[in-house]
Amino acid sequence: MDLPFIEPFKIKMVEKIHKSTRNEREKWIKEAGYNLFNLKSDQVIIDLLTDSGTGAMSDRQWGALMTGDESYAGSASFFRLKDAVKDITGFEYVLPTHQGRAAENVLFSALLKEGDIVPGNSHFDTTRGHIEFRKAMPVDCTIDIASDPTAWHPFKGNVDIDKLENVIKRNDVKKIPCIVITITNNKAGGQPVSMANLREVKQVADKYGIPVFFDSARFAENAYFIKIREEGLSDKDMREIISEMFSYADGMTMSSKKDAIVNMGGFIGFRDKELYNKASVYNIMFEGYVTYGGMSGRDMETLATGLYEGTDFSYLESRVRQVEYLGTMMKQKGVPLLEPFGGHAVFIDAGRFLPYVPKEEFVAQTVAIELYIEGGIRASEIGTLMSDRDPETRENRYPKLELVRLAVPRRVYTDNHMEYTAATTARVFERRDSIKRGFRIVHEAPIMRHFTVKLEKL
Repeated sequence: MDLPFIEPFKIKMVEKIHKSTRNEREKWIKEAGYNLFNLKSDQVIIDLLTDSGTGAMSDRQWGALMTGDESYAGSASFFRLKDAVKDITGFEYVLPTHQGRAAENVLFSALLKEGDIVPGNSHFDTTRGHIEFRKAMPVDCTIDIASDPTAWHPFKGNVDIDKLENVIKRNDVKKIPCIVITITNNKAGGQPVSMANLREVKQVADKYGIPVFFDSARFAENAYFIKIREEGLSDKDMREIISEMFSYADGMTMSSKKDAIVNMGGFIGFRDKELYNKASVYNIMFEGYVTYGGMSGRDMETLATGLYEGTDFSYLESRVRQVEYLGTMMKQKGVPLLEPFGGHAVFIDAGRFLPYVPKEEFVAQTVAIELYIEGGIRASEIGTLMSDRDPETRENRYPKLELVRLAVPRRVYTDNHMEYTAATTARVFERRDSIKRGFRIVHEAPIMRHFTVKLEKL
């Protein structure tokens, strides 16, 4: 008889949860303009809005925090971070930033100009926003099966190589400053990208002289899926897999608030010293000096430690299994989901969940709001709201899938919390036929509107 699986850690501190009533939640969400981002954290029972910066740091990370060197220039903490990045990813040149979108801001300031085209698998919200803000065009080249929520494919985050080559052939290569591969592919449901696909992308890129950058927020989860799913790689340890993954990139951006399990921080990794020097100018302008770049010394210390903890196989196994546990319970209750389950989140297929709500009324947002009202679960919409408007026509962009993401923070919630989440979702699903209308926008920002949008119930 096999022993039950256990988490590879113990709990040393707890945080109280306020258990609100349904009446309170109905009042709060209306006051928030039906935007879950506008809720106060103590108005939420289980917070699955994001896994970014919401994880629990370890005792070693808290200890490292006390050793931070806060020198403006030449901080010892920076050099510990730089050594950790080089050791794990192989990138020689490192610029620290305060988070992932800041890394994108610095990198794209150095790389992009108006009229450029940036192909990739699926650009997530801030990546797309930074590209379009510069009047450049992001182009998604994800494989077609990624749009089928019920089809099983081990690497739904993969780039369609033919689509990628067609984008390159149809355009002036000089207008394609880089290819961006998001690992794991968040917009496609937290799906991984295979080693073989990363290798193929790099071969195509090298043929045309285009650099490849990884959006690496969840690179460790991607490496975990490669180890357990890709033929011929199961015997390799995590560090070998990660090293090979990054060998197919010319650089990387990192939101360390995900796989490095810190509450704030990010960085850019480069192979090319010339591009590093060019980006350094923008890092100093937007973030801070090159040896702190928007981070305190103590935060660089916790990040350096977290990079090692976040790439440990036993930790990753526990992490992915908890997400799978949540997804399995929801599936057993009949909830329509995107499969296979991602590494950081379970994605509800909102179109099948609420078939009567028109797409123009933000069906995924409607599901997310109902989850909050029912049980205080805060999730995020990955649908029409997040897809924003077309920069030229200003019409809504309707994605192939309307998804609700339940992103699980690292080392924070127990399996009882996952069971509560699954039961809440099942309750809403049971009364789905009574939900026939959604919402309309009463206020929106010109770009990345989902963060601050205000809605009205129809």
